[in-house]
Amino acid sequence: MRDAYSVETVRAAERELMARLPPGTLMKRAAAGLAAACAGTLGRVRGRVYGSRVVLLVGSGDNGGDALFAGAYLARRGAGVTAVLLSPERAHGAGLAALRSAGGRAVAAPGAVVEGAPVDLPALLGRADLVLDGIVGIGGRGGLRPDAVEVWDVVRDAGVPVVAVDLPSGVDADTGEVRGVAVRATATVTFGAHKPGLLLAPAREHAGAVHLVDIGLGPYLAGTAPVARAPRHADVARLLPGPSAESDKYRRGVTGVAAGSARYPGAAVLAVAGALRGGAGAVRYAGPAADAVVARFPETLVSAGPPSAAGRVQAWVVGPGLGDDRAARETVRDVLAARVPVLVDADGLRLVDVERVRSRTAPTLLTPHAGEAAALLDGVPREEVESARLSSARELARRYRATVLLKGSTTVIAGPEEGPVLVNPTGTGWLATAGSGDVLSGLVGSLLAAGLSARDAAAVGAYLHGLAGRRAAPLAVATDVADALRPVWRDVAEGPRRPPRGREEGARGET
Repeated sequence: MRDAYSVETVRAAERELMARLPPGTLMKRAAAGLAAACAGTLGRVRGRVYGSRVVLLVGSGDNGGDALFAGAYLARRGAGVTAVLLSPERAHGAGLAALRSAGGRAVAAPGAVVEGAPVDLPALLGRADLVLDGIVGIGGRGGLRPDAVEVWDVVRDAGVPVVAVDLPSGVDADTGEVRGVAVRATATVTFGAHKPGLLLAPAREHAGAVHLVDIGLGPYLAGTAPVARAPRHADVARLLPGPSAESDKYRRGVTGVAAGSARYPGAAVLAVAGALRGGAGAVRYAGPAADAVVARFPETLVSAGPPSAAGRVQAWVVGPGLGDDRAARETVRDVLAARVPVLVDADGLRLVDVERVRSRTAPTLLTPHAGEAAALLDGVPREEVESARLSSARELARRYRATVLLKGSTTVIAGPEEGPVLVNPTGTGWLATAGSGDVLSGLVGSLLAAGLSARDAAAVGAYLHGLAGRRAAPLAVATDVADALRPVWRDVAEGPRRPPRGREEGARGET
């Protein structure tokens, strides 16, 4: 797992470690790792460090000190380094001295209160190969201040690659929220541990490729709870269900699907496709789209009656394409009365009753996108859910006493119990296509039927679904995503030949 810790937890660990080290050691460790990452970027951009030009955007805190010490390392390797000081009177003294000693120079940012003419920032950036964002550290709240916005506007317009120091300035490290103007980095070099804002949208979209520099915090974070966790290939592989020598279709898990309608028969077909590709021993379908389902998947066990009369299942999926008529409402009530895990998606989310969900003794998994989540939260603005995904998922889980898979640019999974949320790292904008969410519902439902907990089923399903979307891209439709699940499952089970692509994939899409 890739664990992300709160600012308070990281700072407590830093204090413990710093108490055992000579003064300044921790900052120099961080700066050395930052400089090495920048050297790698310069090697790709220019071909070498020597002779390159680097601009540091330096704020008043330790974040600015990290940038200054890193600039000193780069200057010693022959780079021309200029620090633009947003608050010259409060710049990190030791870092500034180290930069000047190494041959770098420092100038005041436009608008800074100093004697002499301000720097010609557009001209400086016009010659730059790389910019380091050391404006605000992990303790920052809200967007950039007006003076920093003015500087960032010039940097953005110059189009120079930007490396953020620990976290892009202007984003919230603890929540991933972006309340105002924030830096958009090409890459972020973070120190000691990931921060939640590097995993959670919308801040994640500002971070670029994330590199973690080990500065020795591991022993001091041991035993502390992360805020968020992102599964890796090995984590998912350990959870994948598989048949044993004694398995039959019932022991492998039977997934019930109550989906589709005369208007939306395809939703039923796609949910069944996801369930069949998710390792279910059998899939029972109950609903009005039986003919369409059997025509596409003759192995499906179909029933024309209510879900409760369809036969034994180990989990139900209800909602995709149901509509909102009386029959749909009765279907949702019937499924929620079952004493097995239930996944509720799409139209089913509009028909659930909060008290009925809260009173269930078997696990319930809700899989809304931001608009559906906003409605479940009594009509809060959709934009609020999208900007505060962590708190929205947690509040939904608490209110409904259910596990919540909040779909979107980054999928967030929260349970009714206390503990870290799970964040899916494999999402892709190519999943923003009609019916993709129906496939996900069936897939996760089959994992529930196989015996995974709601939390694990959601995490494994989202991870595989994201990889399938990447494999099926470009121009994938939902059936392509379903078809890609088989090879993706095999790849994860056998172990990755290479790590899954991360932030380079671009913006995530809602399913």
